[in-house]
Amino acid sequence: MATRTGRFLVVALLPAVAALAAQESSPSAAGERDFLSRVRRLTVEGRRAGEGYWSPDGRRLVFQSEREPGNPFYQIYALDFASGDTRRISPGYGKTTCSFFRPGTDQILFASTHHDPRSKTLQQEELDFRASGKERRYAWDYDPEFDLYAFAETSGQYTRLTNARGYDAEGSSSPDGQWIVFSSNRDAYNRTLTAAEQKQLATDPSYFSEIYIMRADGSQQRRLTSVAGYDGGPFFFPDGSRIIWRRFDEQGLIADVWTMKPDGTDARRITDFGAMSWAPYVHPSHQYILFASNKLGFENFDVFMVDMEGRKEPVRVTYADGFDGLPVPSPDGRRLAWTSSRGGGREGQIFLADWNHERALAALRAAPDRKAGSR
Repeated sequence: MATRTGRFLVVALLPAVAALAAQESSPSAAGERDFLSRVRRLTVEGRRAGEGYWSPDGRRLVFQSEREPGNPFYQIYALDFASGDTRRISPGYGKTTCSFFRPGTDQILFASTHHDPRSKTLQQEELDFRASGKERRYAWDYDPEFDLYAFAETSGQYTRLTNARGYDAEGSSSPDGQWIVFSSNRDAYNRTLTAAEQKQLATDPSYFSEIYIMRADGSQQRRLTSVAGYDGGPFFFPDGSRIIWRRFDEQGLIADVWTMKPDGTDARRITDFGAMSWAPYVHPSHQYILFASNKLGFENFDVFMVDMEGRKEPVRVTYADGFDGLPVPSPDGRRLAWTSSRGGGREGQIFLADWNHERALAALRAAPDRKAGSR
């Protein structure tokens, strides 16, 4: 069962944090003021948090955070903006990621490894490693035990939606709640690999990830993409007409934003930034796309926006040093939640700001056309 973990410190209810006050007066904040106002840190508990996604009514946010006692891995939580309460959605053990509200239901979708009998052993191993003082470069864990689950808030029941060997995660729901699109590298586990593929799987399991679609009950699972390199982070357009996702090159260093129809046809490349451009999300107005990119420095990610067809050069939105990414606009298009390290340190937390849609449209209209030959 999900349990309450205490009261979430919504910034609207808190006094200003000194670090945030300093940020508001910094030169970098000036570049953001065209689009973002009342920038505030939304999560304060735990080592880090990220990937906040709105409920269809805009009253709640579901996200992942490392804050569970005895578990060094992400768990899933839902924040109620009105009360400030946070409820744990996932079981509390194992690894989790990529949650999403299913419209028209009381279900929350997320990926988890809690069915893995080794879950608590792996937790302790990670705790011991951290206690040793050793450090490793951060890299996402494509644990082949990840599967998609749906949590029913009313009954407290978990329903396992996928059961294939491999990383099944990064799931999101269609606007009508009938379909789920997700990323999976199951094709690396359901066949005999060549020697070269075995080496690739050992060094970069994400290379085999493709986009899949299925019914909300887990039936009719079908693969949509078949291109070498990591395809992931898919979301439906606000009207359900297309899917947006990010596609990495075979080396895993360059990524761009793509869209396609829900049947996998008519794939279109939107960005050609020559950088790692990922985490795309369509604004509810259906007039532009928000995404993250390290165009300005390998370890410096910022939020950008681009028109729906990618005919204009992307416009920069955030200007803070470090990481700003995973931007998600509210259902009414007037607020923006994103993950950022601007609060200090290397670990990210979720930030919230008011979003100026009119200025965004004006900036996109004024943006130069994409250079010939760059699309």
